[in-house]
Amino acid sequence: MTPRIITDNFPADAPHVPVAIVGAGACGLVAAITLRDADIDCVVLERDAAPQGSTALSSGFIPAAGTRAQRTAGVQDSPELFAQDIQNKAHGTAAAHLVKAFSEVIGPAIDTLSAQHAIEFIVLDGFLYPGHSVRRMHTVPDKTGASLVTQLERAANNAGATLLCNSTVRQLWVSASDDCAAMSGDRVNQAGQRIIGIGYIQPDGSLHHLSCDALILACNGFGGNPQMVRDLLPEMRDAPFAGHAGNDGSAIGWGRALGARLADLGGYQGHGSWAVPQGALISWALMMEGGIQVNAHGQRFHDETLGYSEAAVQVLAQPGGVAWDVFDEPILQLARNFPDFCTAEAAGAVKQFDTVQNMAAWIGCDATHLVAACAIFTGVSGQNASENSKNLPAQHIFKRDLAAPYYAVKVTGALFHTQGGLDIDADCRVLREDGASFPNLLAAGGAARGVSGNAVWGYLSGNGLLSAVAGGTIAAKTAIKQVEKRL
Repeated sequence: MTPRIITDNFPADAPHVPVAIVGAGACGLVAAITLRDADIDCVVLERDAAPQGSTALSSGFIPAAGTRAQRTAGVQDSPELFAQDIQNKAHGTAAAHLVKAFSEVIGPAIDTLSAQHAIEFIVLDGFLYPGHSVRRMHTVPDKTGASLVTQLERAANNAGATLLCNSTVRQLWVSASDDCAAMSGDRVNQAGQRIIGIGYIQPDGSLHHLSCDALILACNGFGGNPQMVRDLLPEMRDAPFAGHAGNDGSAIGWGRALGARLADLGGYQGHGSWAVPQGALISWALMMEGGIQVNAHGQRFHDETLGYSEAAVQVLAQPGGVAWDVFDEPILQLARNFPDFCTAEAAGAVKQFDTVQNMAAWIGCDATHLVAACAIFTGVSGQNASENSKNLPAQHIFKRDLAAPYYAVKVTGALFHTQGGLDIDADCRVLREDGASFPNLLAAGGAARGVSGNAVWGYLSGNGLLSAVAGGTIAAKTAIKQVEKRL
């Protein structure tokens, strides 16, 4: 069943809930928790048999500033510094109103989840992700997105939220006027438009309805929709999609039919370290601590410290669309702190070599080039900087050359999730094409524009979960006010 906007004859006997939420990833679950903290009933509709979404496939790292966890770890941070880092990464192109709102809300949101809902957060130690001035990546102790979703689901259930899994929302019902007059056509009149309910299907094909006072779209981006990727992100048309299949662009489809404004559709999170053929994420912490990427010629081809998102495009542009992560023993020990890496290693992605020459033979490249690439510090600081080091910044973080034993992983660039979508204001209200907001339609997370601007290089590490958790919190608080006005 294709997602639809319907404007006539909403079933009069449909059950009612103050707030309906589409999607049970981090965004939807945080929204549900926030609503229940305010004693507002809500229903979260999830297409899968259990909450997963993009969150479960991620590393589960949430950037936040000024939290208790940071203070405990001795980290000095502020929303202002965080906002500056976001804009610096996006070259000033990120939506300023959302940067301010998200950077201010995310810290208290993390503290609330910890203090009131027993979700333990720790701050990642030992390295900085690209673009961050201080350590602000928060994670649950298991360091996986799946564990984060599990804990958020537990908190939502304990708070009294209703989760309907195996329920795929396909219909948005809209009242175009107070008397719900029927309308026809693919586009509906925006005047007086209010969401009055949704239609969802279950595995047996049955269609059910739910009326609501407010609707939060916390559902998806469009990374799993090949046609939309080809149209909107042509540089990633041939990249593997490492995100969730639910990212089918439904939110954008609904928005277009409603006459909503769309924004930053060229923004997305790629990753330049997707192990092939294993299909597993290799943490970019390896690159930030001195690992390098080389192409099929054994040569470095970009500055790895700029970010893993734009690295996806760089890797895909290399011969065969592949590269090799190269690192040594100290970096290997760091990498083993990340469950995703351990999974990839167990699957045979990580190869060990006693000499650079042996590693070059495995890659199939010129050993001379690879030897030069591994002599990172010497190559940069010496009189004869190698061709492999020419793209490095003057003040590079690497302090030593790589040393035997060497390790290598064959990788490609992948698309993880999109960062553009429905345009929203600072309260996460969906905006119409004329700039006015819909009365009771809210969006956040993958369904809405984020804070990465309109290009791959604007993505600051963690922006996806920042938009999900901060946006889910803000959308819920806006919904609370809308529901209270109708009581």
